[in-house]
Amino acid sequence: MPPIVPASLASAFEGVAPAFTAREFRDAMGQFATGVVVISTEVDGDAHAMTANAFMSGSLEPPLVLVSVACTARMHDKIRAAGQFGVSVLAQHQLQVSSHFAGRPVDGFAPEFDRLQGLPVIRGAAVHVAAALEHAYPCGDHTLYVGRVLALRGQAEKPPPLLYHGGRYAAAQPMAC
Repeated sequence: MPPIVPASLASAFEGVAPAFTAREFRDAMGQFATGVVVISTEVDGDAHAMTANAFMSGSLEPPLVLVSVACTARMHDKIRAAGQFGVSVLAQHQLQVSSHFAGRPVDGFAPEFDRLQGLPVIRGAAVHVAAALEHAYPCGDHTLYVGRVLALRGQAEKPPPLLYHGGRYAAAQPMAC
């Protein structure tokens, strides 16, 4: 059987409405638990950051990471302009940091930045990653940014992660094996 050519497959479904709503799709995808990160960069001396959960490692050799950013997000064009980005993997105790960069700041709370490879990263995060932008792939209403990891730093005590599941924050519970 010949392989399916992605372009022909995509054109076969062009104009066909899915049998579910955007909300149903979002709710279904929300059943996949993720970690929570803050994506950051700097443009013209100003730090910019946003909360995200669409983050993954893409390759070990070379070390690559991917982040998915909505085309409507302010961060979208900032990553392109800077040509680099930081990722801070949030620890469970950093719920306020996540809320702040998700557009829900808490009165009297101001997240603090550290620096990694010249990029702003969130102080106290479980892991910091600094990446140079390698690729940007359109993906519907988002762009997948692929970054080559230039530097990383983790905490020795490995704090528990901040998780997101079903539209709300969650905590990991150790399981007995």
